[in-house]
Amino acid sequence: MYLAIVNVKPLKGFKLALAFENKEKRVFDVSPYLKMGKFAELKDISVFNTVKVKFDSIEWSNNLDLDPEVLYRKSVKVNKKAVKGS
Repeated sequence: MYLAIVNVKPLKGFKLALAFENKEKRVFDVSPYLKMGKFAELKDISVFNTVKVKFDSIEWSNNLDLDPEVLYRKSVKVNKKAVKGS
């Protein structure tokens, strides 16, 4: 079973701030994928910034999406102290 994504926000450096249904906040780095096929289109920051929640995952305006399980497994949990300090 996977956790649904309830909020997404594009960040600098081709990263995404993700909020999951369990209230966990995580950051996913898209940059390693930017050399692969359709992901290269996300190098255009205007396309990258179109990311939105769609069903239980995310999608960009170019119809590219990512599996919520991948997003969860390959993301990093946000440290609350680090957020307060920034």
